Amino acid sequence: MEGNNKEWKLIEKLLGQAQAEQRKSRRWGIFFKSLGFIYLFSLLFLFSANRPGDSLAVAEPHVAMVDLNGAIMADSPASADLISTGLREAFEAENAKAVLLRINSPGGSPVQSNFVYNEIRRLRAEHPDKKLYAAITDMGASGAYYIASAADEIYADPASIVGSIGVIMANFGLQEAADKLGVERRVYTAGENKDLLDPFAPVKEKDREHVQTMLDEIHQQFIGAVKQGRGDRLKVEGHPELFSGLFWTGQRALELGLVDGLKSPGQVARDVVGVERTVDYTVSASPLDKVLKKFGVSIGDGLGQALGLESGAPTIR
Repeated sequence: MEGNNKEWKLIEKLLGQAQAEQRKSRRWGIFFKSLGFIYLFSLLFLFSANRPGDSLAVAEPHVAMVDLNGAIMADSPASADLISTGLREAFEAENAKAVLLRINSPGGSPVQSNFVYNEIRRLRAEHPDKKLYAAITDMGASGAYYIASAADEIYADPASIVGSIGVIMANFGLQEAADKLGVERRVYTAGENKDLLDPFAPVKEKDREHVQTMLDEIHQQFIGAVKQGRGDRLKVEGHPELFSGLFWTGQRALELGLVDGLKSPGQVARDVVGVERTVDYTVSASPLDKVLKKFGVSIGDGLGQALGLESGAPTIR
């Protein structure tokens, strides 16, 4: 009997320990589920906070402001999709008396710049009573100036960098380095021009001419857009350097007709529009998109471009 009691006590002890572990496991499960819910609610909060115009009361008269900040590229905070969405929200805001595009950008993709340029012109035609002003802070060059030229008026600081109406496309020539290192480049193509701009091969004259023709076409598109936007305000006569890719201070840009005045964004709102309150309608990528973009093929693409293994797209600057 005594042996049986010991066995039962041992069984009871084991069962008790098992139950304790089970309760502990359930508690940890509840804990991690709670963390998951908190994370999801945090994402929902961030998404809702990402909506333009939520930061201030939009029921009062205000100037609707949209930021164009950084390089203008498809996957950047200054992509055509994000900027255009913010501009649409700004133009459609009932109590917005004007739209202010605040610019600090060195330029970027001619395609993305042209998308925004065309969207601005469309929105101006759709809302003729609501003006769009561009205000350049540190820099409004190349593609950024391309976009600014679609505005009703452009303002800058006397020390802003303005202009750079030109196009550039660059890569590296690595043929001699490969020869010295004993590296053999093996490229297989279908199409005689598919290896155009291969950094490990000498430049062919016909390839150089083809690329130059393409850049000249994009340059003329850029010039045409600026002339269409600025009209007779541009001092083209006597200034052949205007479309040469040079850039100037805001003060000199005023003399050349590239800008209409020297004012900060705040001064444009107060002195030009006559409304001191500004509301930010800038649209940014969702936090989830930002996380996802840290993974996947974009890493490999970026590495390839950084090493010069892929020829970059034209950039207007």
